[in-house]
Amino acid sequence: MSAKQKQKQKPPTTGPDAGKAFRGQKGSTTKKAQLPSEERIKRHFNSLCAQIDGGHFANAIKTCDKILRLDPSDPDARKTKLFLYLQTEQYLPALEIISKEGDAHAFEKAYAYYRLQKEDEADKVLEGIKEKDGEDNRGVMHLEAQLCYRQGSYQTAYDLYNQLLDTAEPHSEEHSDILTNLDAAQQHLDFINSGFQQGIDALPSSLRNSIETIPPPPPPTASTTLASVAAPAAAVPEKPPTQKKPRAKRVPAGVIPGVTPPPDPERWLKKSERSTFGYGHHGKKRKGAAGGATQGASVDVPVSSSGASGGAGSGGKKGKKRK
Repeated sequence: MSAKQKQKQKPPTTGPDAGKAFRGQKGSTTKKAQLPSEERIKRHFNSLCAQIDGGHFANAIKTCDKILRLDPSDPDARKTKLFLYLQTEQYLPALEIISKEGDAHAFEKAYAYYRLQKEDEADKVLEGIKEKDGEDNRGVMHLEAQLCYRQGSYQTAYDLYNQLLDTAEPHSEEHSDILTNLDAAQQHLDFINSGFQQGIDALPSSLRNSIETIPPPPPPTASTTLASVAAPAAAVPEKPPTQKKPRAKRVPAGVIPGVTPPPDPERWLKKSERSTFGYGHHGKKRKGAAGGATQGASVDVPVSSSGASGGAGSGGKKGKKRK
């Protein structure tokens, strides 16, 4: 075969047929083989460990979902997802996982009930654990002490914390936590046993006697509850309206609010209409003051026998005409 024939068989690199030849070559390549599920699960577990070490718990839960999609029965992924839910305080999803596992996570179930304020359910689960495994489980003792403290059984909580303190390692985080909880339980016991009585003894005798003789209040009923809710609405006294402070821009120069005396309220009236008209600076009435006559009032003038008024001029000259 000649060189010209070989050149003709090569696909064109330019022109309108170049794209078709390129697409044909690209389509002819084989696709990349997908990794087997075991290898993908292994890579997901490597990512999961890195996310948990870095504190990225939300992403770690998503990685657990990826593993469970590949292998729904993987026990490590299910257990890790459960503890991630407990770590992120998502107790309802954690209980859903526990319900599918049976009795494998009874302690985690009791802890989730405790955090959801369901003390009765938590007590039942803890009783089942103690019947099965005994009462030497430290985690169960911690949770039982916390439940007793929340329910007001301070003496039981105090005894449990003392048992835990005897077997805890000194200078450990558990040791310091037990001391803190033990001190709180001791304070409640001191108030119940002696502090409450001391407080009553410190009251005046009249008030102390009335407290001891007054019967306890009756339990509230539906009608009294509604009345107590509706009545205080009208009994609340209205607060006096608070006067706003004047703006600094509107206060004239040299005037101090609350110190400078207010201006005269009659400053807009004529001087003859003011109540102080006819009085001097010292409050004495001037001589000949009209006593508050307004401008334009008529005054009677005595008339002479000739019919001319006494106020007329003797010459009888007319006044000059105004220009």
